[in-house]
Amino acid sequence: MLQVKTGNGKTWQVDIQKDTILLNNSPFDWDISPIGPKTFHIIKGARSFTAEVVSADYQQKTFTFKINGATQMVSVKDRFDLLLDQLGMSNANANKVNDVKAPMPGLILDVKVQPGQEVKKGDPIMILEAMKMENILKSPGDGVVKEVKVQVRQNVEKNQVLILFQ
Repeated sequence: MLQVKTGNGKTWQVDIQKDTILLNNSPFDWDISPIGPKTFHIIKGARSFTAEVVSADYQQKTFTFKINGATQMVSVKDRFDLLLDQLGMSNANANKVNDVKAPMPGLILDVKVQPGQEVKKGDPIMILEAMKMENILKSPGDGVVKEVKVQVRQNVEKNQVLILFQ
């Protein structure tokens, strides 16, 4: 069982069985044919649609489609996500950031954050030179910087704490 939720708040239950697909407990009677690598032709009743997959984030389970020119964002929850919701553990996968450690020994070239600064997952926080290559260290999750434990031009060892988060 899957739960599909659109950006405008509509929610559908999709149940894929051996010989049929149910959409909100009704048979899924659409005709879908691929017309390109990310483009599909859909017929539902007497209506025809062209759907294009604009983007797909499989890790976050979010997808953006363009249907007859209108963009629609969709998020999907599988049976495990729904079970976590039922158990009140839906945020169990959220990254609580406590610190960032050096992934390898190297030299700090730049510190992009300061104490009190709010960061989002994926924001660049530091540049570490290792083996003559510049590595951009990114925040592993959302958080607020509590303390920067290193300075520019400082040598660091693998697993040394670089930044603490609140």
